Amino acid sequence: MIMLKRILKRIGIFLLGCFLFSIVITIIYRFVPVPITPLMVIRMWEQAREDDREVRLVKTWKSLEHISRHLPQAVYAGEDQKFLIHSGFDREAIEKALEGNKAGKKMKGGSTISQQTAKNVFLWPARNYFRKGLEAYFTVLIELFWSKERIMEVYLNVIELGDGVYGVEAAAQTFYGKPAAEITRHEAAMLAAIVPGPLMWNPKKPTGYNRQRQSWILRQMSNLEPVGFGK
Repeated sequence: MIMLKRILKRIGIFLLGCFLFSIVITIIYRFVPVPITPLMVIRMWEQAREDDREVRLVKTWKSLEHISRHLPQAVYAGEDQKFLIHSGFDREAIEKALEGNKAGKKMKGGSTISQQTAKNVFLWPARNYFRKGLEAYFTVLIELFWSKERIMEVYLNVIELGDGVYGVEAAAQTFYGKPAAEITRHEAAMLAAIVPGPLMWNPKKPTGYNRQRQSWILRQMSNLEPVGFGK
């Protein structure tokens, strides 16, 4: 009985430590650029395990004032049109995703930009309810401690946009040979179009689907009010 109490006490201390650490790191990232994410580490590990494969990590942090206004508008239009008004979760999208999951018996869809940011910064890529639960927890934290502008800034700097390419500055330099501040409306829409499959698609060699998606995003960008972020 005494041993059980000791074990439970240690578990409690560990969980409390994790809870406090999660709050502290979230507050720190409100002001400090995210240096690296779990996904970046996982991708480098995967690259290192392949024979004759160069380990590649291309990323450059840029604040929103050095990012074209078309980029936040494009991901807003393509990924989460309720970003400015929700508190981290889109109930309608979640309900649709749950219905699809019941029919297909697999996890999919429904993530907001806030959820994607929480996942990219703090967690690993996986489709299970434990990871989704942690994602929801960190989504609440960043919505509580960060502004919408900060969430968008972090998202644009950590999102995977190619093989070893993270963030819009790295993508702009890699695919278009110029800084993110100079990305055009059409280029921004194409980058947003490949967000769901950055390892499958290349914005410089778009598929027919990518072009259709780009056209749809461009129309949405025109129809939606400007988010007001970016250069």
